[in-house]
Amino acid sequence: MKHQTHSPTVRVFIALAPPDDAKQELERELAAAYAAYPRMRWNRIEDWHITLAFLGELPVATVPRLHGPLAALAAIRRPLRLALRGGGHFDERVLWTGIDGEVEELHRLASEVRSLVTGCGIPYEGRPLRPHLTLARSRRSDTASVTEAAAGLGTFSGRSWHTGRLHLVGSNIGRGPGPIHYRDIESWAFGGGN
Repeated sequence: MKHQTHSPTVRVFIALAPPDDAKQELERELAAAYAAYPRMRWNRIEDWHITLAFLGELPVATVPRLHGPLAALAAIRRPLRLALRGGGHFDERVLWTGIDGEVEELHRLASEVRSLVTGCGIPYEGRPLRPHLTLARSRRSDTASVTEAAAGLGTFSGRSWHTGRLHLVGSNIGRGPGPIHYRDIESWAFGGGN
């Protein structure tokens, strides 16, 4: 009888991260919501990111295939000017803040990233990009908190900032009962291309 061995996997996505001062500005804006809705599952500020492509579970051995192409893409792309703005929710379960600024270029970058992934032989069947930064998730029994918190963010208008790096991120989701944590597998500075 043959033993089947399962290669280790990691949950992977490619993302942008706002700079610390932009995240702190939003964190200050959220202070009242943190106090009003303590039962929501709030994402840690250090994990806030804008996902360009969610790749799901990949064999660990596959991930290095992405390094060279992502480094090359970052080197030829100029930083984008973005801002965190407003708030909303997906299905009364997920609280987010929106992205403003060079959104058309953000869509173009996401398309390039997604093409690069498939060009590396990694299947990609993601949904269309809806630029946002996820802040929290509701408990199953409490959808009102998300809609109220989203309304509270309606007038938020964060300062603009430049994207610094392209991040290849791994998460521990599904690997235990604790909160989700993200870690950079690798990241690359944007160059000054067109």
